[in-house]
Amino acid sequence: MNRSSAASSSARQTAQRVRLDHERGAKRSRLLLRWGIVGGLAALLAVVAVVIVATSRAGIPTAGPAPAYGNQYGGITLTSPTQLIPGEDRDVDAETVALPDGTSAATITPGGVTDPGGQGPVPVIAWVDVNCVHCADFESAYAEQIRSWLQNGDITMEYRTVAFLDRNSTTAYSSRAANALSCTAETSPQAYLPFLAALFANFPNGELDNSDLASHAEDTGAEDITACLEEDTFRPWVSFVSKSASADGITGTPTVYVDGKELASPADFESAVTTAIAARND
Repeated sequence: MNRSSAASSSARQTAQRVRLDHERGAKRSRLLLRWGIVGGLAALLAVVAVVIVATSRAGIPTAGPAPAYGNQYGGITLTSPTQLIPGEDRDVDAETVALPDGTSAATITPGGVTDPGGQGPVPVIAWVDVNCVHCADFESAYAEQIRSWLQNGDITMEYRTVAFLDRNSTTAYSSRAANALSCTAETSPQAYLPFLAALFANFPNGELDNSDLASHAEDTGAEDITACLEEDTFRPWVSFVSKSASADGITGTPTVYVDGKELASPADFESAVTTAIAARND
């Protein structure tokens, strides 16, 4: 074989190796993407399963009443530090919430998230879990600022309180605390925000039993919620909120939307809200 033929053969072999390496790399990328989608969906389904199974084992039905100030998406919305937006009289059922397939979970826009077009108070929506350390940190950092913005009419603040972390609790604390918040919203809307702040402030001290939940609620100005806690009145609502969050692609807490846009990090919260408020005042 002359030098020209040998060089040509070597070039062909090199080109073939490059092509095969490229094809293998592309195949790995497709597999990783598919595994990522399936894995993400599996994690989402696992979270939902924990909430539903825990509710079932506790003898709590999946269907029941929504609190008077609960909206169709599972949120309770403050327009001031003491005022909530009334909801409709309705029952909810977690079993009726359809979860997305793996191809759409990452791109879905949660229900109730809209772009207000720079008009009115800045809408803020936060998915939180009372047993979540990062949620407690978020509230510790921003509770006073949120109260100030609400007092000035700069924002509306919607909390969707989920029970994702019941899987880490032997007492279903996330569900019980979310139920307690709903009980308080039902009868003492003016105490909802102070009670929520008190629950997150208590996080370093560990889980509260129902008696302590009732005491903390009363300490913040709420009516006695003991019967509501003992009867698990809004536990079906908590299951509905949790499953709705998963259906909306929410897999962790806190997840925060400001002015219709998801924050990349809760650390961006103050700057995002401040920017949105300033844009309305220009």
